Amino acid sequence: PYTTLFRSIILNISASPWHDGKEKTRLEMLRRVAHDEKVPLAQVNAIGANDELIFDGHSVVLNSSGELLALGQGFAEEILVVDLKESRKQKAENRNEFPPREQLLFSALSLGVRDYVRKCGFKSVLVGLSGGIDSALVAAIAADALGAENVLGVAMPARYSSSGSLTDAERLAKNLGLRYEVLPIEPVFKSVETQLKKVFAGTKPNEAEENIQSRLRGVTLMALSNKFGALVLTTGNKSEMAVGYCTLYGDMNGALGPIADVLKTDVYKISRWVNREREIIPADSITKPPSAELRPNQTDQDSLPPYEILDAILDLYVVKNLGKAEIIAHGFAAAVVNDVVNKINFSEYKRRQAAPGLKVSPRAFGMGRRIPVAQKFRTKI
Repeated sequence: PYTTLFRSIILNISASPWHDGKEKTRLEMLRRVAHDEKVPLAQVNAIGANDELIFDGHSVVLNSSGELLALGQGFAEEILVVDLKESRKQKAENRNEFPPREQLLFSALSLGVRDYVRKCGFKSVLVGLSGGIDSALVAAIAADALGAENVLGVAMPARYSSSGSLTDAERLAKNLGLRYEVLPIEPVFKSVETQLKKVFAGTKPNEAEENIQSRLRGVTLMALSNKFGALVLTTGNKSEMAVGYCTLYGDMNGALGPIADVLKTDVYKISRWVNREREIIPADSITKPPSAELRPNQTDQDSLPPYEILDAILDLYVVKNLGKAEIIAHGFAAAVVNDVVNKINFSEYKRRQAAPGLKVSPRAFGMGRRIPVAQKFRTKI
């Protein structure tokens, strides 16, 4: 019906995977095409998720000048009807701005969890709740994706778990309306210590004993998964996965890593967005120093640089693919860069055994970044 108005129209039927900021760069590219070709353009983009990849929608219609006439929703299906004749006179109102970055990330992760769980034939998930910010955000994403009634939060305290962590886990579950269980691992931990006492005699306690706790939590969650047919969601973030601050067959146990491609600093930002109207994630989970609580008074920064520094180096090395010398030229201490990069390279063997992680950055671990497990990349500057 519009052949008398337009010589032609560019129709782009697309399956363009999303990552942080992609919606803006994609729109600018489409604007240039419509403007340069001097014809209207309509892009219909897929919505949904398949394993790591997330498709965001954000379909657009542009006029022959590259001006936005209509913008579809992100991360939700929608039928968008655009009258090109009328739209030439009246541009899209209140549909030409994208939501805040934190909202886009949360929506993407929620869609990724929903499609992974449902397409795999499951209805419910399990999340180990430590009282920390990572498991809290994963639980909030899961509740949004599947409904709170389909999420079971499990606290598994041991001797080094603070009372505040248990309180924060319970408060989070109440705020979200999750089913919640407390299953202490301390009795089993003591049994394993007794089992290993003779063979460990004469050695100093180290990460071997620490990791037993994490692995007992993994055993507990997998037992619940097998019994009740619920998928386990892992709670490790990209910063931890990068430097190996995670335990094989422990906290890495699970079917999907919702925040495996989310840097720790972004975990904080998204969590604050979740709390924008009311407290859902307990304030103490956001403000207290992050800790695995596997030994007395442990904090992440005992063995890692502050997350602001770590994440900046990770972005330069993993996402932007810069070398050590180039990263140091950005003003980071050579010793810190060397340590972080070596940790990243050495930890590939862990990531190779990790659950699939939802991709929300331009370059994620897994299919987006393959390096050998057996290599000699550990060098010094």
